Amino acid sequence: MRLYLSSYRIGDRSGALLALLGNGKRAAVISNAKDAASPAAREICRSQVYDPHAEFASLGISAEDLDLRDYFGEADRLAEKLQDFDLVWAVGGNAFTLRRAMRQSGFDRIIVEMLDRDDIVYGGFSAGAVVAAPTLKGMELMDDPTERPAGYAPEIDWEGLGLVDFAIVPHYRSRHPETNAAEQAHKHFATHRVPCRTLRDGEVIVWTGPRAAAVVPLLQRIA
Repeated sequence: MRLYLSSYRIGDRSGALLALLGNGKRAAVISNAKDAASPAAREICRSQVYDPHAEFASLGISAEDLDLRDYFGEADRLAEKLQDFDLVWAVGGNAFTLRRAMRQSGFDRIIVEMLDRDDIVYGGFSAGAVVAAPTLKGMELMDDPTERPAGYAPEIDWEGLGLVDFAIVPHYRSRHPETNAAEQAHKHFATHRVPCRTLRDGEVIVWTGPRAAAVVPLLQRIA
């Protein structure tokens, strides 16, 4: 299993990402964590603040948008589409919204199966990294779990993908608007004795081992 989990954008280890990809040069960019924002606001953000396509292009990687809303209730079609990519890249925003999109599209099941077969690299930053953990409990200190854009189910997904066996707190002690919330989330995990990795902006977790298995005890501990 190959993971590249960043606090903010690609971070300081782009060489490691290229090494994970090998000859792979095709990326799917998942921006569903930002679905509560209007299309106009998202386009302004892309043109004036951050464009993941341009960032990938600078590394020689071809990027294509993949909107999980287009696959709600159509997991088989999504599984076929994901065969076109070497990397999926989930951008920041609301981790709970992203997790809902992953469940409603079947992405959560499909990506685990693909990672177990080593068919793809999973990467992401902020919310995209957070959802790789076993649980999202505690992350309500950073993101609103009740955020529900049009077309999303009302149920809150508290379980993460369980790709790693620790919680992930991005923007920790960084020059980022969420750094104070990150401090509170870290204190929450420490109080509950939940394994946690904090990431300052620029820092990255690169994982090249088997998928984490010890997630049930962690979920019980924080329930």
